[in-house]
Amino acid sequence: MLLGMLAAQCLLAQEGVFDIFNDRWVINSPSVEMLQRYKLDARISHRFGDVAGNVGGWPTFYGLDNSTDVSFGLEYGLTDNLTLGAARSKGAGQLRQLVTVSGKYRILQQQENGVPLSLVLLGMASVSTAQKSVNPSSLNYFEKFQHRMVDHFAIVAGRKFSNRFSLQLTAGLTHRNVVPNGEENNLVHAGTSFRLRLSKTLGLIGEAALPLNGQQSPFSSLKPASGNYYPPIGIGLAFDTGGHVFQLNFTNATGIMPTDYIPATRSNWLEGQFRAGFTISRIFNL
Repeated sequence: MLLGMLAAQCLLAQEGVFDIFNDRWVINSPSVEMLQRYKLDARISHRFGDVAGNVGGWPTFYGLDNSTDVSFGLEYGLTDNLTLGAARSKGAGQLRQLVTVSGKYRILQQQENGVPLSLVLLGMASVSTAQKSVNPSSLNYFEKFQHRMVDHFAIVAGRKFSNRFSLQLTAGLTHRNVVPNGEENNLVHAGTSFRLRLSKTLGLIGEAALPLNGQQSPFSSLKPASGNYYPPIGIGLAFDTGGHVFQLNFTNATGIMPTDYIPATRSNWLEGQFRAGFTISRIFNL
């Protein structure tokens, strides 16, 4: 009887914590959530134009007449701890028509009475399929094939503090093989995301990414007048209906993929240069 009680206690201690976030992505940032084995996630994301500012307002119906980026993708749970993905996005930076492949591996999973957090590693590569420019000074000249590529690596740590609140921290590196004059190939960033559960099906979500070097960083002392970059910040609502997740968000990031918006966010929230967007995620059993 005593041995049975001890065994039951050990099993309870190893019970994993799920639903830290209700989606594999917060808004534009990957979350610590993983797809279960043999689950397929079909995703559609859309970002409209500026709500306000010089190119927003009523003439563009507060940005709904325009589109800064759109993405269609699939993600598959190869195991409970390994998720693979592929997506095609319009792109909003200087490299457009992006095909992105990704892999996410879970190292640790938060447990009820054990491991205090979940930890995942993310690798991502985007390739521009845009037509080669005839101008040698253009970023799209693509002298070499690798000039079409942008790589992104991140480590994400997240914890569900209660049934209502979850928080995660991110450290990442984005590498561009070709960059505009004066910019750095390697960009390091730190990020944070949260989820506040408002009801059984509705959650308030938010995220921010802070570039720590290069012209993209607010700490840079060598930023030229043309280097008007801003940290990408987003906030939104996520509706979880069980079979799919619908997300309505507002963000100053024009791109959807980290390989795009980390090095290329030039929109300022304070000037009304933020946009509405949505994401639809549908899970299938395969």
